[in-house]
Amino acid sequence: MIYLLDANTLIEAKNRYYSMSICPGYWAWILQSHGQGVVASIETVGQELQRGNDELAAWTQTHKNLFWTVSDEATQEAFAQVAAHVANSATQMKAGAVENFLSGADPWLIAKAMTIPDSVLVTHEQLNPHAKRKFIIPNVCQQFGVKWVDTFQVLDATGARFDLLPTSP
Repeated sequence: MIYLLDANTLIEAKNRYYSMSICPGYWAWILQSHGQGVVASIETVGQELQRGNDELAAWTQTHKNLFWTVSDEATQEAFAQVAAHVANSATQMKAGAVENFLSGADPWLIAKAMTIPDSVLVTHEQLNPHAKRKFIIPNVCQQFGVKWVDTFQVLDATGARFDLLPTSP
């Protein structure tokens, strides 16, 4: 099983519950899990994160191998399927939703997941079949049979633990 991380899982972790200074174990877990072939992301997610001017942008720059290419033929073909589906759904969505979705990393992340057997996309977006304002990752994943979970589900599934080490007196 390989878990592919959406940008929002890393951004929210950094900004909220797994701040890099408070919970370095989370970030170490990502790198360790990547080394074990369990966790990865894609280069377009990495590019989104590097546009920031913060510690996550610097961390992303330092750990570029976490972010896999999307230039392979299989991912390109899967992206074309995702783009066609989104374009066919345009009349049901708010103006600009198609362009907004296709200009970001999300369709590439879904496309990459489509090409990797036993992959699971990790996002904080929730399935919402009534969404009209924007395309939601789980909605598109559902169309292509791509599984998705949130950060906490992947941590539980992988047995991650962030233990507090005893401090010296």
